[in-house]
Amino acid sequence: MIPPLRILPATAFAFAAAATTCGDPPTPRPPPIPPETLAAEHEDWRMGRRNSLANPEGGVVSWIGLWELAEGSTWLGSDRTLAIVLPPEDSPPLAGKLDLAGGQVRLFAEPGSGIAVHDGDPVTGPIDLQDDRSGNTTILDLGSLSLRIHAERGTDRLWLRAWDRDSPRAAAFELPAYFPVTNEWRLAARFDPYQEPRGVPMADVKGGTVENISPGELVFRADGREHRLIAFATATSRDYLVMLRDSTAFADTYPLGRYMHVPFPDEDGWTVIDFNRLYNPPCAFTPYSVCSFPPRENRLALAVTAGEKRPEGPAYLPNR
Repeated sequence: MIPPLRILPATAFAFAAAATTCGDPPTPRPPPIPPETLAAEHEDWRMGRRNSLANPEGGVVSWIGLWELAEGSTWLGSDRTLAIVLPPEDSPPLAGKLDLAGGQVRLFAEPGSGIAVHDGDPVTGPIDLQDDRSGNTTILDLGSLSLRIHAERGTDRLWLRAWDRDSPRAAAFELPAYFPVTNEWRLAARFDPYQEPRGVPMADVKGGTVENISPGELVFRADGREHRLIAFATATSRDYLVMLRDSTAFADTYPLGRYMHVPFPDEDGWTVIDFNRLYNPPCAFTPYSVCSFPPRENRLALAVTAGEKRPEGPAYLPNR
């Protein structure tokens, strides 16, 4: 979970004394946060992010496998001839099979396989698995592994995701470096809604396409120009999700782009984009992700020298 940004009411904005360009309306300017407060709040956010990524109960850096499920039966176990191969220290040669039919996955565990419902009883008969967008996710344990069905919004594809609760990589994980935290990258943005929310198709790192719903765009000024970012949200969202790629991607930041969360606007239609909170998508840390590329409209002709830099070490860069 990424801690939300704090949003100030419209009355707290200080309006610019003059428009940037003759004829432009005045733009609200977020009041600066004292540097020590800004730094402390950012460090709290970073620690929350680090703990989320390294969470042994499903954090990104503990993922060890992702397999797309085809209609029909898919067998799993440590036997290397199977479609889903699990580590032999955790799984018997044949652990069971997953049957996918009409969007529903059912597990048939082999007798004595060791598969159990998370923190519960061993699976002894067929069991329907609820995916991770159902609100009632089924999590299975097998040795030090946990398994769940992963579903992507805007597509009917389903995957089996596995992670290692004893992952040494997760235990040793540290966040990448960040640009200096500054008030200069806390910018006012006007929300420009569409007449109706629209679906935005985007490529993902596994060669597919997902569709996210956008209610409108965030409009802000930087480097003397106006910029727009498509924002995503559903009826249950607590803020906007924004995916973008800027010109720092050529050298300093993750080449496929970065994500951030932006608070919903106030009653006058204004919010604050804190670019200090830009973060790497899951695919920057693991090849077992189905994260989306930013839409083409969110490729900024701007160097956003704020937020998380690209990770050191292995770079997970899909050929897309």
